[in-house]
Amino acid sequence: MFGLRRRRRGTPVRNAAAVAAGTADAADAAEATDAAGAAEAANTAGKADTQRGEAVGDAWLIVGLGNPGPRYEATRHNVGQMALDVLADRIGGRFSAHKTNSRVAEGFLRPGGPKLVLAKSNGYMNTSGGPVVALSRYFGVPAERLIVLHDELDLPFDTLKVKRGGGHGGHNGLRDIVKALDTPEFLRVRIGIGRPPGQQDAADYVLKPFAKSECDALAVLLEDAADATESLVERGLLDTQQRFHGRDPR
Repeated sequence: MFGLRRRRRGTPVRNAAAVAAGTADAADAAEATDAAGAAEAANTAGKADTQRGEAVGDAWLIVGLGNPGPRYEATRHNVGQMALDVLADRIGGRFSAHKTNSRVAEGFLRPGGPKLVLAKSNGYMNTSGGPVVALSRYFGVPAERLIVLHDELDLPFDTLKVKRGGGHGGHNGLRDIVKALDTPEFLRVRIGIGRPPGQQDAADYVLKPFAKSECDALAVLLEDAADATESLVERGLLDTQQRFHGRDPR
């Protein structure tokens, strides 16, 4: 199904144009004035939605982390959601509002294959846990079939790694998910964005758009992240690690 597809340099993917253009808002987005309201909404979703909906036996829940709205969509912190868009295009899914304070797209990797539930929280990064718990309950998906796609400062840009469990490494989205699930034992696709140059603060760096010079490599990186996600579902963790780890940045 996946076969390590490679997009040619310069071929756009959804969000890549937004990344190339950037926005002044994205660069200045360090302050989220309505974060408190988003946190309350996410916590409400996590507490209120305790009943299961249409549970599917072998479904996988795949969550792309990021912040909501156009001011954030082109930033490094949202690279997990960018990769999720690539995966949604592959399975023909379209995101729509869901009762778990999320946007959800559903589809199958292949005819007769496992169902994928792709989700983006409507809240801010540090409130990711509530919607993830609500989605897990609604679709009846246990933590072992949860995959989280996220930005990773500790990996060079244009590289990725996959793992199960471990710490949150200071990532507020992962921190909140671990707390809400009461377990770190879920799969992660860690998409490298690199450390900020010089003395730039990491919190400011992740809320800035990718440089125009990075966009060709970014388009391929997003395809790789989608490939790795498919591989986790179809082939498992060890095989996926062997296929994707140890690659040098392009």
